[in-house]
Amino acid sequence: MFRFTPRASLAAILPLLAVSGTAQAQASVDERAVPETFDCRDLAAASDSDVSPEALFQRSLWASHCYNFSARAVRISFDGVRTLALTHSVQQGVETEAARFLDGPPVAVEKRGSVSQDAAGQGTLDFTAGLAPGALTRQIAGHYDLQPMEIERIAGRAAWRLDIEPQDELRYGYRLWLDRETSLLLKREMIGINGQILETFQITDLRAPTLYPDTLRLGPGQSPADSPWHAQWLPAGFTSQPIPPDSPGQSARIEHQLYSDGLTSISLFVEPITGNRRSLLPGMHRLGISYAAVRHVNHEGRPMQILVLGEAPPEVLARIAARVTWNQGGDADDPSTDMSDPQNDSDASAPPAGS
Repeated sequence: MFRFTPRASLAAILPLLAVSGTAQAQASVDERAVPETFDCRDLAAASDSDVSPEALFQRSLWASHCYNFSARAVRISFDGVRTLALTHSVQQGVETEAARFLDGPPVAVEKRGSVSQDAAGQGTLDFTAGLAPGALTRQIAGHYDLQPMEIERIAGRAAWRLDIEPQDELRYGYRLWLDRETSLLLKREMIGINGQILETFQITDLRAPTLYPDTLRLGPGQSPADSPWHAQWLPAGFTSQPIPPDSPGQSARIEHQLYSDGLTSISLFVEPITGNRRSLLPGMHRLGISYAAVRHVNHEGRPMQILVLGEAPPEVLARIAARVTWNQGGDADDPSTDMSDPQNDSDASAPPAGS
């Protein structure tokens, strides 16, 4: 049975390593398959060459791959303040990024990817899934407004502030501070529907960033996971994503689907309810700044648990959970695939409760 564990908070680490680390959306199959190239050395002269919001955001995505650096950071959230150590490097054709908490429960995550050379001598980065920076920037601009910036001081460094405001009330907003010299992300705030700050990441010490002196090419990512379980309703812009290999839902018993709009990720877990494993109570549960909507259904005579988890407004998660369907090889939007709720099923939009 899927349970809330410290692993569920790992997605909160990745935005420090790359603005796109937790969510890379898929606009279309054709756009996804188009690689993008970038000469990392261009970042050295691009700090003030184009300061439009879209250009700054896109540069920050490339910077997250192009710079070797180590840093110390803090995370301020619902569960208090925690410190982190971050590293990123491209060495001998291998890109590595890692983050670990320095206090509280020992949580760490590391990602590796290869940088190979194509026939033209360009590096192909086999690291991230989803869209490359240009396509990702266009995807985000379709559902968020990127607001004008101003220079502020973060971690002793001049930084452009970039406000990213959602065009609806179905997702949270963000404020980013991007290093004026390198375009690296120095600070990130997640903003709730009512304007409150839900979570803050901030680098407190950025140590000697150096550029990878070559051209990178971001190629097409992996294909989304194949599952008969689908979210029949999602906010505009959310599309199916590849499942990370270390996902807690990667087992024979648990079906896992991942959706993203480019900034926010939402996970759908479905598994059978058995007598020897305790299920979660139907309704809304809170996990730090995240919420989880839980629903119990009968599917072909078997009780099943549906769990929708993500850093999104609880009403959105509840609506997604209420419209999950099973369809083996058919149209996910076919209402005939809906399952019936058992009599003891609670409304997933119930007031939040502790997990």
